[in-house]
Amino acid sequence: MNSEQFQKIKSGSGFIAALDQSGGSTPKALKLYGLDETAYSNDAEMFDRIHEMRSRIITSPAFTGDRILGAILFEMTMDRQIEGKGSAAYLWENKAVVPFLKVDKGLADEADGAQVMKPIPDLDALLARARGLGVFGTKMRSVIKLANKSGVDAVVGQQFEVGRQILGADLVPIIEPEIDIHSPQKAAAEDLLKAAILTELGGFGADQHVMLKLTLPEQDGFYTELVEHPRVLRVVALSGGYTREDANARLARNHGLVASFSRALTEGLSAQQSEAEFDAALDASIASIYQASMA
Repeated sequence: MNSEQFQKIKSGSGFIAALDQSGGSTPKALKLYGLDETAYSNDAEMFDRIHEMRSRIITSPAFTGDRILGAILFEMTMDRQIEGKGSAAYLWENKAVVPFLKVDKGLADEADGAQVMKPIPDLDALLARARGLGVFGTKMRSVIKLANKSGVDAVVGQQFEVGRQILGADLVPIIEPEIDIHSPQKAAAEDLLKAAILTELGGFGADQHVMLKLTLPEQDGFYTELVEHPRVLRVVALSGGYTREDANARLARNHGLVASFSRALTEGLSAQQSEAEFDAALDASIASIYQASMA
């Protein structure tokens, strides 16, 4: 494991850029970017367009390790190049941004008010490939919709089980048990989630560290116990459907949490913008998210 990257994630200033839209969420991401279905005629062209968008973001002078700790990549992005260099290597060597890889294959059907992850076949091979390409850690997402202990425990149990497999490959897992911001039982679900995470962390050895990616809580400071936990490298927050303004305001009230925003990061960016307009819009977005993360 790269000790310089470990220290940057543990104690550096900034936030995590989530650039990991998968096949299911790519059309929506492109539409928000000003490219509708007429901009591509098949999946291959669609993924070309999203790689062009991600490359434009990553190569922008606004996107540097001064304000961005890490970036989460989709597998297809990891396998492609940016300015003639592998995406993960480019992030670290050119931008001083720590590369992560999204490894989950999507969500299973809802049960007990939650959606666990679908099975991840050939995960060991993917982890080995990621390490070889210079990736530091991974990210995987589940969703909790109700304050149902069985559902929450199933999500957290699976996340940590796979997390231990990822740690065994010498990578740091970002565990993401998202709570739906529209849940009618959001605060109660957060109580169950924090308790389940603390139980799992209690079984960790001194040399085992995870990151947590959590929905911004109803009660300010609710996750401070996790932020300060010795087995937690960093707690990052997802925007979860909140606007950037709302997500930033909530984030600023939760000291110690930093952003890991996807849609909120790219809000206001457009394929039709000139380079100067695009860089200015991205710079303003990064500045606002950085400021909220450092509050």
